Amino acid sequence: MTANPDAPRSRRERPAKPALTRAGIVGTAVELMHAEGLQRVTMRRLAQELDTGPASLYVYVRNTAELHAAVLDELLGSVDLTPVTAAGDWSDRLVQVLTSYTAVLFEHPGLARSALVARPSGDHYLDLVEAQLALLDEGGVPADRAAWAIDLLLQFATATAAEHTIRDASDGAEHEWDALAAALQAAADGPRPHLAAQGTALLDGSGEARLAWGFRVLINGVLHTPRPDGDPA
Repeated sequence: MTANPDAPRSRRERPAKPALTRAGIVGTAVELMHAEGLQRVTMRRLAQELDTGPASLYVYVRNTAELHAAVLDELLGSVDLTPVTAAGDWSDRLVQVLTSYTAVLFEHPGLARSALVARPSGDHYLDLVEAQLALLDEGGVPADRAAWAIDLLLQFATATAAEHTIRDASDGAEHEWDALAAALQAAADGPRPHLAAQGTALLDGSGEARLAWGFRVLINGVLHTPRPDGDPA
């Protein structure tokens, strides 16, 4: 007698599902992000992908924000930290590490925006912080300043990536850029002498050059700006 393929199957006859783990959940979330974008990486959608209920995921991940932070931490594993142990000027190597971090965010537009508020705490994020602290220490930056510098450097890198990815995703981005350039050019005939003199400079320079310059401004500021008196080291 031929079995009916549409007949209900006993749970005992179904293949066992792999046990849920935090690493497996995050790995699936990364795959889902690559396939459908970060906006689709929700607890409900992830539960569908893992053939389970959303409640089962909360045992391992508290909410979508924590999930996105975990995804960010996973991708931070591709940041190039080899400059830490390479030869050469310590500040050049710090800029290389920070540029690599920014490049990772450029590759994942949704993640760049999420990273503005995400708080990763995994091994890859800790490795990134350790790398920066090591290079700042090599450069003679006092430990208390180095601790605060990490936040500034990563904020600048993250905000730069988020700004560019948002602008690139906008349908009117090119029109807005042209309108800004035209407005700055028109300022040459108006009552704004500083804009007339610097209008072109406001928009010139490659993104990579301006990014590296920004990092150096921050690094030089950290070198020469002590923390306020009374703040704990």
